[in-house]
Amino acid sequence: MKCGWLILGCLLAATTATAQEEPFRAMFYNVENLFDCRDDSLKADEEFLPTSIRAWHEGRLKQKIYHLGQVIAAVGKWDAPALVGLCEVENAYVMDRLVKYSPLKEYGYRYVMTDSPDERGIDVALLWQRGSFKMLQHRSIRIPLGEGRRPTRDILHATGLVMTGDSLDVFVCHFPSRSGGWKETEPARLKAASLLKAQIDSICRMRCHPNILVMGDFNDGPDNASLAKALDAAPPGKSIQSHALYNLIAGKGEGQGTYRYKGEWDIFDQILVSGFLLQHTQGLHTSDANARICDFPFLLEEDPAYGGKKPFRTYHGLQYTGGYSDHLPVAVDFILPD
Repeated sequence: MKCGWLILGCLLAATTATAQEEPFRAMFYNVENLFDCRDDSLKADEEFLPTSIRAWHEGRLKQKIYHLGQVIAAVGKWDAPALVGLCEVENAYVMDRLVKYSPLKEYGYRYVMTDSPDERGIDVALLWQRGSFKMLQHRSIRIPLGEGRRPTRDILHATGLVMTGDSLDVFVCHFPSRSGGWKETEPARLKAASLLKAQIDSICRMRCHPNILVMGDFNDGPDNASLAKALDAAPPGKSIQSHALYNLIAGKGEGQGTYRYKGEWDIFDQILVSGFLLQHTQGLHTSDANARICDFPFLLEEDPAYGGKKPFRTYHGLQYTGGYSDHLPVAVDFILPD
C-alpha cells in the first residue's frame, strides 16, 4: 500500500496544473531478466525456474509484470507512452502478460520483438499504441561477432507513421555486455555500433527528411568509443546537422545515471535522435530539454555498501528483494504541431 501511494504521488507531481494534451512520448527500459517460469531446452534459462537457486516462480513473475506496468504508466503520467522500447525480455509469453495482465491492459498496446541467438534467450521489443503510431514494417538486424564470441541480441528496426503523418524510424538496441571485462568486450560493442551506423546512414541517403529515434542499453557511456566515435553521437550543440545523430541523455547524469555499480553511476541507457528531429519545428520534433532519466523515488533504494541511492532491483545477487530493475528508464517527449 505504501508503494502504491508513493507511485501515485509521483504521477501527481509529474502532471501540470493546467490540463493539456500529452506529447508523443517514447521511453526505453532494461527490465532486468523478464523470464517466464518454464524451461526452454534451446536457451540457458535454468537460472529462472521454480526449481533453480533463485526459485523464480509464478508469484514472482506476476509481481514483476505488475511492477513493470506501473513503471511504464508512471513514465506516461496519466497516459502511457506512445512507444516503449524494452530489453531483457525472454519471449512472447512474458510480453503478452505485460500488455494484457498489468496496469497497461487498458492502453491496447501492440508489440514486436526480435528472436536473437543470445545464449540466455533474452531479446528486445517495441510496444506501441495504435492511436499514436501506425506500424508499417519491422525487421531484426543480426550482429555477427565472429567465431569464438558469444552471440548477442539483434537490433530491432521499426518504421511507422505518427499522428501528423511524419515517418519515424525506430531502432531498439541491447549492445553486447561487459561480462569478461570492458576492454576485452569493447570490440563487440564497436561492431554493433558500426553496423547500426551503417543502417542509419542508409536511411539518411534514401530520405530527405530522416526522422530517426535510437534507444537502448548500449553497455557503454556517452563518451565511450561505441557512442562517441562509431555512432558519432554527440550532445546537441549550437550547430545541428540534419543527418547526424545526437545523444539526448548525455550530460543528464550529474551525480546520476541509469545503472550503478560499486557506488558509481553510469549512463548505459540512452536516447539518440537524428538532427532533423531537432531542426524541423514544423513537423514532429524535440529538444535536449525534453529527454530525461526517470528516477522516480519508488525505483530507488538506499545503498548500504556505498551510500546514496541505487536502483531497486528484483534480486540482490541470489536474494529475492521484489524490486523493479537494476536499470532506470529513460524517456523523451516529441512535439506534435497542430
